[in-house]
Amino acid sequence: MFGERLKLARKRAGLSLRDLEERLNRQVSAQAIGKYERGEMMPGSPVLIALARALEVSIGYLMSPMRASLDSVEFRKKAGTTAKDRARVETEVLEQVERYLMIEAILELDSACWNHPSPDPQRRVIRDLAECEALAEQVRAQWNLGLDPIPNLTQLLEQHGIKVLLLPLPAGVYGLTCLVQRPEREAVPCIVVNRAVTLERRRLTLAHELGHRLIDHASPVGAEAAAKHFASAFLMPAASVRQDFGNHRHAISPPELMPVKRGYRVSAAALLVRCERLGILSHSALAYAFQTFARGWRTAEPEPLESLEPLEQSGTLEAPERFEQLCYRALAEGLIGLPKAAELLRQPVDVIAAAIEGPGTANADHH
Repeated sequence: MFGERLKLARKRAGLSLRDLEERLNRQVSAQAIGKYERGEMMPGSPVLIALARALEVSIGYLMSPMRASLDSVEFRKKAGTTAKDRARVETEVLEQVERYLMIEAILELDSACWNHPSPDPQRRVIRDLAECEALAEQVRAQWNLGLDPIPNLTQLLEQHGIKVLLLPLPAGVYGLTCLVQRPEREAVPCIVVNRAVTLERRRLTLAHELGHRLIDHASPVGAEAAAKHFASAFLMPAASVRQDFGNHRHAISPPELMPVKRGYRVSAAALLVRCERLGILSHSALAYAFQTFARGWRTAEPEPLESLEPLEQSGTLEAPERFEQLCYRALAEGLIGLPKAAELLRQPVDVIAAAIEGPGTANADHH
C-alpha cells in the first residue's frame, strides 16, 4: 500500500527515481526508492519524513491504503503529449478523486451510480452523425433540460453523478474521461478539463467527454467525430439555433452571433460551424466567414465569457463546487476537524477557519 502511494506521489511530482534521489540529497538511492515502491522494503522514520517533504505530501497520505484505480482512461490531446505528462495527469486525477470519495464516505454518501440518461446503460453505436442529434435530444429529455441553453454544465454533470475535476493540465491536453474503480463497488465516471483554457472550450470539452461516456468506441462513424457532433448538438439544440438564425442564411453578421454565443455559452467558431452543420449556412459561406471577420476565432475567442462576467472566488467561472461543499458540510457537522478539512481542500488551516466563520465576522466582533 505504501509503495503504491509513494509511486503515485512521485509521478504526480513529475519525478523519476533518480530525480527523487537528488531531491532527497541522496539520503537514499534510486534503487532503494524503487524497492519501496515495489513493496520489497519499508523506509525508516527519518526517510519517510524526508520523502513526504520532498514530494510535498503528508505522512498520513503516504501510509493510507489505495482504495481506487483509474480505468478506461481516454485523453483529448494534441499530438506530441509525452507519456510523462499523461502519467502525471493520471496520478493527479487519482489523488483528487480519492479525496472526493473519502469525503463522500465520511458523509455516508454514494454517488457511484450516476444518472445515466438512457434505460440501456450500454454505450450507443453511432452509424450516422444524424444519430448524434437524436442522442443529444434524448439526454436533454431524460435530464429535463428542454431546449434552453445550459447555464452551468459543470454543475449539471455533478448533479447527475459524474465527478468533474478542473486541473492545470499540460499544454495540449484539453481533458480526459475515465472510470474510477473501487473495490466491490460500481465504477464512478470522471471527467477532467484543463483549467488553462477558456470557459467556452471547457464547456465543449465537458460535453465532448460526456459524449464519449455514451458513445461506443467501435461506432462506424468514429467515436471522436461522433462525440464532437454530440457535444455541439447537446449545447446548441437544432431547433433553438434555427429559431435564432432562421432555416437558411447567405451570411450571418458578428453583431448577430455575439448575443447568441453568450446565451449558449459556447465559442463563436463553434456556433458558426453548428450553423453550417444544420444547413443554415452553406460550406462556402462558412469558409468565407473564417476568411474574413471570423479569421482567428479558432485560436482567440472574441469577447470571451470570463472577461465579460465577474469571476467566482476560485477565479474561474463554472468551477466544480460539490467537493468543496461536501468538505465544509462535514466540517460543520463535526465529522472532520480543521486539519483534515485543510488537507482535503489543500488550503491553509487559517483560510478554512476564516471561511467557516463567514463574511463580516471581523466587523461583528469589532462592534
